[in-house]
Amino acid sequence: MKTALLIVFGATGNLMYKKLLPALSNLLAEGHLPSRTQIICVGRRELDTPTYIENAKKETSSHLDWEPLKGKLTYFRMDFETTSDYQRLKEAIADHDHDKETMVYLAVPPRLFPVIAEGLHTVNLLSKGQQETRIVFEKPFGEDLESARQINQALWTYFDESQLYRIDHYLGKDMIQNIMIVRFANQLFESSWHHEAIASITIMAKERESVLNRAGYYDGIGAMKDMLQSHLFQMASLILMEPPQANHADAIRDEKVRVMQRMTLDPASLCVGQYRDYRQAPHVPAQSETETFVYVKGYVDTPRWRNVPIHFVTGKHLDEKRSEIIIDFKTDTKRLFQTDHNKLHIKVAPEEGVSIQFNVKRPGLQETITPAVLDYCHSCQAVGNTPEAYEKLILDLYKRQSGLFARWDEIETAWQLIEPLRQANKPLIFYDTYEELKDIIINHAKERLDDL
Repeated sequence: MKTALLIVFGATGNLMYKKLLPALSNLLAEGHLPSRTQIICVGRRELDTPTYIENAKKETSSHLDWEPLKGKLTYFRMDFETTSDYQRLKEAIADHDHDKETMVYLAVPPRLFPVIAEGLHTVNLLSKGQQETRIVFEKPFGEDLESARQINQALWTYFDESQLYRIDHYLGKDMIQNIMIVRFANQLFESSWHHEAIASITIMAKERESVLNRAGYYDGIGAMKDMLQSHLFQMASLILMEPPQANHADAIRDEKVRVMQRMTLDPASLCVGQYRDYRQAPHVPAQSETETFVYVKGYVDTPRWRNVPIHFVTGKHLDEKRSEIIIDFKTDTKRLFQTDHNKLHIKVAPEEGVSIQFNVKRPGLQETITPAVLDYCHSCQAVGNTPEAYEKLILDLYKRQSGLFARWDEIETAWQLIEPLRQANKPLIFYDTYEELKDIIINHAKERLDDL
């Protein structure tokens, strides 16, 4: 197993404390990463390594096991925009094992991606085409279509596409990975996965919490870019794509891109909202127009999905935490019985699993039909703690497995889809509760929606 060198820019932020350090601790403890792994924690603050670790211990969960990280963390202070600091960084890691996998993690705002990429390239810390070195960064991939293209073009100046790993952490969730298994490993579903059998599809990611301490960041993003453009579209592409030619990363991503290029979103159906206390959050302008809720309806122009509406729902300060995909099947066209719709629920969070609603006769002398549910609990099947999304993504990054990372054409297509919505300039609907939004959504959807 090769030595791993992970350089994290932005190592004093929440992402490092809440996600990356716990994931690295678990991977090291279970032997998934080499014992000689080194983690260079890069930040702008004037800290030494012992002080950084003490600060990190205050910020991370009390359940984090620090033993696997012992002797592996080094803090390095630098100015991201000073070339000589990159030379110092190169010299600081020069004595590390040469036979290593080098990964650079950009836990920083998108505007710094090209700056850091140029700095790394200038001192030859990472070289274009060098497969044992790669760079990984988080959404949002830009602020709009134009800025995303500019950032990507700048990164391509210094790295090949095969060296770029774009993280959408939803793709690391077990149930997102399970979508393809549910679809393509079960003839029961795949044979009825089309417009003749399916009435509608709902893709949702609801949060009970408000923006909390992310208000300053969130106000520049909003629900449309934070969730719809990334997580919800990724779920949609897996649900809607045609069967790939092979179980291979690029074959799968080819089909995801093809189906999303055939999708249109209806600006007339768009509903954007903001919960009433949002403007009182710290670092939020008093007249902020940032949306904390989005509903929109879309269609896919393919023979498989002709006239099947796809409903997207996401927001904060709602009635529950729930990320889920709901496939609503059509009723019996022969009308032998008056029945409820069959439904398939793919539950992503906080519950993980699959449930199927179907119709049965109620016990007794009367021929009374009632819905019943078969429920599979995915997390219940796990032995010990289930891996977090970031554990899977970091491990795949180390192994050079790119299937769970977004390719550029996926990102570009997603931005192209929401551009008409951003330009629609729909007025905000202010809400206190999710119940206030439901009737408005149904009015915008212009159809029955039972699964909101």
